[in-house]
Amino acid sequence: FMLQNPELHYLDNAATTMVAPEVADVIDKAMREHWANPSSLYGPGARSEEALNAARAAVARTLGCKPKELYFTSCGSEGNNLALLGAAQTRTFGKGIVVSGFEHPSVQRPLERLAAQGYNVTVVKPQADGTLDINKMLDAVDKNTILVACMMVNNEIGTRNDVERLAAEVKRRNSRTIVHVDAVQAWMRVPIKLDNIDTMTVSGHKIHAPKGIGALYLSDRLVQAFQPPYLGGEQERGLRPGTENLPYALGLSAAATRLAGSIKSRDKAVRALNDRLRAGLSVFPEVEINSPAGAVPEVLNFSENCIKSETMLAWLSEKQIYVLSLI
Repeated sequence: FMLQNPELHYLDNAATTMVAPEVADVIDKAMREHWANPSSLYGPGARSEEALNAARAAVARTLGCKPKELYFTSCGSEGNNLALLGAAQTRTFGKGIVVSGFEHPSVQRPLERLAAQGYNVTVVKPQADGTLDINKMLDAVDKNTILVACMMVNNEIGTRNDVERLAAEVKRRNSRTIVHVDAVQAWMRVPIKLDNIDTMTVSGHKIHAPKGIGALYLSDRLVQAFQPPYLGGEQERGLRPGTENLPYALGLSAAATRLAGSIKSRDKAVRALNDRLRAGLSVFPEVEINSPAGAVPEVLNFSENCIKSETMLAWLSEKQIYVLSLI
């Protein structure tokens, strides 16, 4: 879209991305060809089910999980709610939960509900430089800890948390503790390894698929005891009821497949742009960079201490430059 309109500068991809034209084409074709319910037993339904299974397998490949461990959802927020509220019920040996202090509200609020139900939620705040001290989270893990939750990439300042090390160390301290990772901002930006991670959420509209589709990785280790927070039909192995959104699932598959092979090259290109922007901002003494040095290059958070955010946003918007303000 920006190539078609050189005057448009959309710089808020952490909030949402434009749907890639080829992804939109896949969805349009699916709406016309795969209109039948995948649960139906007649021919068109069977073909829809086959397409759904293919989409599931393709998305699962990008995460490195089995297709049967991949559940389609409507978004990352639903996936986080489903994972946290459902997984907590699988553990009865304790009431302890440890979570980082800069999670998305779809992680914070389910844990607030669990706290109101008697769970002991320990929040580990990030450090002043925007990084998270993994050791402090680990120090809070004990024999009563049933769940640890930590996002892989922070959506506001781009911090890349070492969830791989966190998950491994949590399992060493308590092998029964569930590790949940919100990877909505990480998927297709950084490599993902599911070792020692039990549940993980991703979302389509962050990778140039449409809003309204996401996925949840749920380890087979949890399936039998997992208690989803809502009930219905047997779709998604009975853990996420409701007729599947097949066209969008195929769109998610197309978007993920499109980006899966270019993570390293895109990281290099975007990092060069990030470095260029950092250098440009450095000449202004009133500008303070808030994103830590190890942040993903797609996110650069800075403060301009002389101009109100509303004024700056209005001025930029007039020039078709669209950014996010956190204040």
